[in-house]
Amino acid sequence: METQSERVIVNCLPLGEAERARFVEAADGVRQEFVGDVAQRGGMGWRACVPESLKAQATAVVGNIDPGECSHYPHLEWLQTWSAGVDQYLAEGVLGANVRVSNATGAYGQTVSEHMFAMMWSLMKNLPAYTRNQSACRWHDEGRALSPDGATAVVVGTGDIGSRFAALAKAVGMRTIGVRRDPSRTAEHIDRMVGFDDLDAVLPQADVVAMSVPSTPQTHHLLDARRLAMLKPTAIVLNAGRGDAIDPDALLDALRASRVRGAGLDVTEPEPLPADSPLWNEPQCLITPHVAGGNHLAATEERIIAIALENVRRYVAGEPLRNQVRRTV
Repeated sequence: METQSERVIVNCLPLGEAERARFVEAADGVRQEFVGDVAQRGGMGWRACVPESLKAQATAVVGNIDPGECSHYPHLEWLQTWSAGVDQYLAEGVLGANVRVSNATGAYGQTVSEHMFAMMWSLMKNLPAYTRNQSACRWHDEGRALSPDGATAVVVGTGDIGSRFAALAKAVGMRTIGVRRDPSRTAEHIDRMVGFDDLDAVLPQADVVAMSVPSTPQTHHLLDARRLAMLKPTAIVLNAGRGDAIDPDALLDALRASRVRGAGLDVTEPEPLPADSPLWNEPQCLITPHVAGGNHLAATEERIIAIALENVRRYVAGEPLRNQVRRTV
């Protein structure tokens, strides 16, 4: 095992001077190179730009490095991402089997759940239609609207994002049913928890289906034509997890046939959504380009930095990392 003097942490976070000082303190004498640009704060995305000389020395990296360049880090033993998703790093052959990976789970629940909630309200109140009318200078009543008061939200995936969405739903009078792999585990703001085996039983009760699940063989096309047919024609489908959780062709058919009221998609299959996808022109489909997360809220940036700071301290002290992702090797 290397000594503390042989460790090199490459920190790609866009930190100010006071924040860097806290990371230096957390590293407790371990060399730490800061390559992030504070000018990226509040922008559309952070970028990790690591000089080749540091790639060869790094034993730890804080930031989302290019997966295609992971082989340029021969001494890497720990990667802390600023994203919650780490699928690209866990793919076979990207990182060595002994490289620990930890993510920023817990930083994005507020921003993603609020985005999903805004999509839900917009579709309930016909706002996409009124936006199109405004662009056409058209004064027209779009008819019946919906209210969340007394409605049921089926929350598929009840981690940080799902439980925060459930909190917002409860605040406006909704009942919440959670769906997760282990229904014996509770989650905040969920009135009733069921397993994926019981998804078919609860979908007919849903006024809103809010999905925030990772991409796995078990979640691929979790919402397919058969399950979409179980929903009420007034139901709204929301997805801010991974695009392949919903069969896009089946969703398009359901929207066109008015078998569901609408869909709010921040993620799609494929992604980016091709320009020729008919979903773009479906009037009851509200699409945003995977921006529910990101660093659009200052609070999100602060949480990402706090998670990374604690893990730098743990890495140096030899303690278990927060948010370490289990890997099958």
